[in-house]
Formats: sequence, C-alpha cells, structure tokens
Amino acid sequence: MNVLYNSDSFAVLQIEVAVDAGTSSSGAELTRGGYEIVDKFARKEIFIEGALAESFKLGVQALIETSPSVEELDAYIGRFTPLMQQPVVLH
Repeated sequence: MNVLYNSDSFAVLQIEVAVDAGTSSSGAELTRGGYEIVDKFARKEIFIEGALAESFKLGVQALIETSPSVEELDAYIGRFTPLMQQPVVLH
C-alpha cells in the first residue's frame, strides 16, 4: 500500500496484491490492485480497480503535467465522491 495523495479533503492509496495463481508466462509475479479513495469530510471511501482505476490514473497523470494546485487535484478526485458508499470505520 502506497499513499499517493493526502490533503485536508482526500487521501488516495495505491494497493497492489500478489495473485496466488503463480507467475505469468514471462516469469514475472502477477499482481492485482487499484486505488482506495477516502473522502475525509464525508467519512466515506471507495476502492476502484480495472478500467475505472486505469481511467483515474490517466486523468491524474494528465493533470499532473499541468502542475495543479491542491484545489485542482481535490476537484478531480471529488468527481468520484458520488460513487462512495462505504463508510470509513476506525477500529
């Protein structure tokens, strides 16, 4: 797990998990993962993977090229808040 972004509003973590199915034909270990996005004010989060995670990554990469402000990054990440249904629970 890597913390990629942390502001007053959001935290974004990259999660990669090794797949138990062995190794790929190239000999490299297979991984599966995605991004966990936490809305700190709403206290909700979402885990995205697959095509949605790839779309998120490409959008962030394009935004990074423009040297965005924290507000601009938060606005982009905020586009994913309607999808958040899971409450953040501390234990």
